[in-house]
Amino acid sequence: MQDFSYVSAKTVPEAVALLDENGEKARILAGGTDLIVNIREGRRDVGLVVDVKSIPEVNVLNYDANTGLTLGAAVECYKTYAVDAICDAYPGLIDATKIIGGTAIQGRAGVGGNLCNASPAADCIPPLIVLNATCVIAGPNGERELPVEQFCTAPGQTALEKGEMLVSLKIPAPASNSSSFYLRFIPRNEMDIAVVGAGASVTLDAAKQTIVSARIALAAVAPTPLFAEDASASLAGREVSDAAIDDAARAAQAIARPISDMRGTAEQRTHLVGVLTRRALNGAIQRVRDAA
Repeated sequence: MQDFSYVSAKTVPEAVALLDENGEKARILAGGTDLIVNIREGRRDVGLVVDVKSIPEVNVLNYDANTGLTLGAAVECYKTYAVDAICDAYPGLIDATKIIGGTAIQGRAGVGGNLCNASPAADCIPPLIVLNATCVIAGPNGERELPVEQFCTAPGQTALEKGEMLVSLKIPAPASNSSSFYLRFIPRNEMDIAVVGAGASVTLDAAKQTIVSARIALAAVAPTPLFAEDASASLAGREVSDAAIDDAARAAQAIARPISDMRGTAEQRTHLVGVLTRRALNGAIQRVRDAA
């Protein structure tokens, strides 16, 4: 393993100053499940590791039924599904946090790290997109916010600028008669990378027969996770039906730009986009209808 310096930052301004001073040579350590492996295998040229686990703001986990969820960037996955109110409000996010790695990984890795790793196949990103999450980013010029769908810019690359760090994620409180769902296709039963992932959120009318609004997001079919905006908009105002869901699935397939690799062909991935989009939408709709 390469030599590097280590600092445990105690405040956001301290971490930002270190990141700004050291530029590309600095890396944040939160869960470390990706960073440590990358350093060990020489995939990252790191001169300084900035440990942020002692910073209060990145460890916040606060849910309010009126204002929503604040999820600190270093909060471990298992903590999200340990709170019943969060599980009830954001089941699509819980679908993802429960399948990242295994139990040991979920005790270290966080949703924020999964986002910052910027893998096209990241499981947490589609649920964050469909839940309309916002990134809270701190940097040398202060704080700014950015929709999650704009955060990843390329494989392993994000919209974070020099000296910036992700502090937290803000997820709005769910609307009445709404729910979410995430699933993926993998070759193995667990601890695998998605060949395709699909997330959906829906809001239904009071009778639970008409779709008021929907959001669909995809993983592993483009250089970044995708917000299927046209597919989502196509469902607004339509009665719940196979035809409406099929139309949305085809629209989602139209934006996919998959590649062929050892895990699957582009044709297989395009087909799976349609299958998983239908299942995600139907899953979210059923969760609304099953709710008391």
